[in-house]
Amino acid sequence: MRTGFLRSGETMNRLPLFQPSLSNIPDAGSNSFSAWKAMAKGLAEDMPDDAVRLRLARTVCGTTLSAYWQEVCSQHGCTWDIRTPPFAFDLSSDSALSLATGAGISAATSPPLHAGYLLSSLYTVMLPERMRSTLGAYYTPPVLVERLLDMVTEAGFDWEKGRILDPACGGGAFLAPVAVRMLRSLDATDPAFVLRNIATKLHGFEIDPFAAWVSMVLLEATLLPVCLKANKRLPDMIETKDSLAISEGEPKLYDLVIGNPPYGKVTLNDTLRQTYRRSLYGHANLYGLFTDLAVRLVKPSGLIGYVTPTSFLGGQYFKALRGLMKEEAPPVMMDFVTERQGVFEDVLQETMLTVYKRADGNDTSVAVHFMKPNGEDRPVQVQEVGMFELPSNGEEPWFLPRDLQQAALLKKMASMPHRLMDYGFCVNTGQLVWNRHKEQLRGDKGKECYPLIWAESVMAEGRFSFSAVRRNHTPYFQFHNGQEHLITRESCVLVQRTTAKEQKRRLIAALLPESFVHNHGGVVVENHLNMIKPIQGKAIVSPTVIAALLNTKTLDQVFRCISGSVAVSAYELNSLPLPSLEQIKVIETLVEGGAVPETVENLIARIYGVKL
Repeated sequence: MRTGFLRSGETMNRLPLFQPSLSNIPDAGSNSFSAWKAMAKGLAEDMPDDAVRLRLARTVCGTTLSAYWQEVCSQHGCTWDIRTPPFAFDLSSDSALSLATGAGISAATSPPLHAGYLLSSLYTVMLPERMRSTLGAYYTPPVLVERLLDMVTEAGFDWEKGRILDPACGGGAFLAPVAVRMLRSLDATDPAFVLRNIATKLHGFEIDPFAAWVSMVLLEATLLPVCLKANKRLPDMIETKDSLAISEGEPKLYDLVIGNPPYGKVTLNDTLRQTYRRSLYGHANLYGLFTDLAVRLVKPSGLIGYVTPTSFLGGQYFKALRGLMKEEAPPVMMDFVTERQGVFEDVLQETMLTVYKRADGNDTSVAVHFMKPNGEDRPVQVQEVGMFELPSNGEEPWFLPRDLQQAALLKKMASMPHRLMDYGFCVNTGQLVWNRHKEQLRGDKGKECYPLIWAESVMAEGRFSFSAVRRNHTPYFQFHNGQEHLITRESCVLVQRTTAKEQKRRLIAALLPESFVHNHGGVVVENHLNMIKPIQGKAIVSPTVIAALLNTKTLDQVFRCISGSVAVSAYELNSLPLPSLEQIKVIETLVEGGAVPETVENLIARIYGVKL
């Protein structure tokens, strides 16, 4: 987790004297950590502003971690003090102190690796929501960590000899489990040798001094039995620094770079944009930058193991990153997490685990698995899917299956070179950003007003129905001089720009009828819709045929092999592998001849080799 909440030299002032209402506080020995976490979240939500809430989160979690350390030391007969924190903790509320102490004792009833996750998750739920979302402060569940470590092992990593870095180590979600793997690999009876080996080969970067402290405490708590046998404290293994502020000449030192980098769009200064220019196209995303960083830091033939969203597989903004990884560190293994809910708390991003190998890019095949979590304490279910080829041009979307039926479909897609452009169509985003023109929205059709087409007008069953009933939606837009570019005066295909994997259809398209456009003299299309428009003089089929094609079950599955986010972008629509020119003419004959949708559906399924 790359948080960056505390600047160097900042100290924690005493919190104002809040007396929160914390009824039904469990006994300190209660092993129901979820109850403690729920109360901590409620306490944080009562704070008057983000600054106070952030200070409270650090203070409560620091006190909780101190109580946890004391309890773990007591279990091992150890009298060592907790590592010196970056600032003093001073809880002025007796009830908040009781909460923190009880949560720490409760966490100590769990195994060390799981306790680390519990304590880190307590910190994140107390953070201000805006900061948590913006900075990607979500810790990785232990079952996902263990699965990624298994994947790295399968890819040939030597836990005894390799040097390892987590460049955004946060609360130690990876460092402690990695240390356990290293410990198991060391067939040595000398505890001092074991500690020295781990301390010199395992390293972390973290921009937030508080998170770095948390990580080191949890790492030492995990290795406490070995430390006691060696009668040595664990040396500092985490460097407090901004990992992304790397110099161009930074040496490649590590055999494995691993972790769950933060994600989210970020505005870069000129220096960082120049440093990472090779992997950037348009907006920068933190996890893309950390992926580029990993390539810079890992040795030739070294491995990268990351937990990331799936959005880099198909989006235009990630095409430069895909090209970089294809050439310098192609993926060798990918696990798609089949369920979004219950993986990361309060996060609905589609998630994947990927292992890359620093190489010359000649090996273009990747092993794909589906992974299903079974709760925090049970092993994941892993299903092998097969080997799949990446495109020769790595910048193109990486077509990979999201379910077993798509595996066969992908082989057929690889031999289909035609795209919408070959049919004489282009894809654009609806021109109107409504909140920039609020003063021009109208409830009634007056002079110089045109129908305003919102995404709700494209129905799930693939038909157009003019509608503007949702909040802030109005049915008309008043045209001003100089805004001719906002007016659409011809029939086209409208496609919803945002859909989720749980929906029955990801592709929801409808024909904007020529008669509707003609009757109103034109329409204005809002930017939550894509517009597939015929290029003048080049379209070989009608927009009606394009709409019928996109609304089939088969094309929906094709799109799911490309998309890695909720966005249905123009870039991805332009990337869809489509039937040959001869085949689309046959489809046109059926559609224009009034064939029932089932007949069209069956023909397209046969073209793609799909069994409905």
